[in-house]
Amino acid sequence: MDRVKIFNCRIITPCRMLERGTIVIENGCISYVSEKDVPAEDAVVINAYGNYVAPGFIDIHTHGGGGYDFMDATVEAYLGAAEVHAQYGTTSIVPTTLTCTNEELRRSFEAFRKAKAINRKGADLIGIHLEGPYFSPEQKGAQDPRYIRKPLKEEYERIFEWSDDIVRWSAAPEIEGAMEFCRYARKKGALMSIGHSDAIGEEVAEAFENGFTHVTHLYSAMSGVKRINGLRVSGVIESAFLIDEMTVEVIADGIHIPPDLLKLVYKIKGPSRTVLVTDSMRAAGMGEGPSILGSLRDGVEVIVEDGVAKLPGRKAFAGSVATADRLVRTMVKSAGVPLVDAISMITATPAKVIGIDDKKGSLAAGKAADIVIFDQDINILTTIVKGKTVYEREQPPVKLA
Repeated sequence: MDRVKIFNCRIITPCRMLERGTIVIENGCISYVSEKDVPAEDAVVINAYGNYVAPGFIDIHTHGGGGYDFMDATVEAYLGAAEVHAQYGTTSIVPTTLTCTNEELRRSFEAFRKAKAINRKGADLIGIHLEGPYFSPEQKGAQDPRYIRKPLKEEYERIFEWSDDIVRWSAAPEIEGAMEFCRYARKKGALMSIGHSDAIGEEVAEAFENGFTHVTHLYSAMSGVKRINGLRVSGVIESAFLIDEMTVEVIADGIHIPPDLLKLVYKIKGPSRTVLVTDSMRAAGMGEGPSILGSLRDGVEVIVEDGVAKLPGRKAFAGSVATADRLVRTMVKSAGVPLVDAISMITATPAKVIGIDDKKGSLAAGKAADIVIFDQDINILTTIVKGKTVYEREQPPVKLA
């Protein structure tokens, strides 16, 4: 039996913090969480030295990192990005595609399937998120306009036939055929999310009623208040706030959304309806300089500077280079959100939104031992996936036999 004991740690649960707690792991699952030190015979013992212990971070929207992009459609890219993100506390990811050809999608699906079967060193590969191609051209953002189109029944049915790993799909609900597409995708078990959309309030309400329950990167590439025939109408942003049950995700790097708006999202939606995502591209975890958004074969050249990726003209963001630890750090230190709530927004809430909260997202007996240890500045010290340590800082907590 593989047994691990983590003690002398400040354990973060969804509702409180245990100041000097102990966690026991057996065969990749959490078997015991206690406020006191408990015996665990024959266990590998990790002294956390008073640092924080939290559920592993869950990123439900990432395009890559460490020089890898999932649109490269290689096993190496999936495994490499998963390993890099684990260094920043992420234990589960939902790899995300961009608007592209169907052949590129199919190649990426196959690479994901192969990588998932052999992934042992990185964040767990939960499933695939399709971001596009059914978007509003007016809100394309950095998505390639060559591939933006309306949903066709025969096309999206075929895409679902190609892969059983699709767990999420982002689309613009106001375009022709979107409601039928949404209902079909929901039957296939996909989380349907409003993204790159120019919808007005009435269209968002109809979308929610038909199964669009989530909003992709709130504030980015979506409509706000605007005038139609001289009259003001609400957009996706206002509708996301008005519909209490709708969940939202934010790129909490402090740049895509400034701290004051992060405070507003937290105040209105709260930690149980807000998810922190990196939306990271291949340059995440790397230095500044030129990079490519999308595949190496057919991607867009971008420049990384000031902590964000920009299009060549520097008039628009091209993507995020954030890692999960940065999201938590921004929420706590810049937006003033309590640490327990910030952790919920990158653990328990995304687990519930993506439908894996029965297995992940909180430190509770019976759940996967996906655990992260970090210090008071949210610097990652140790990352554990399914009971196995996949990352340790150069000076990790001492392990006692």
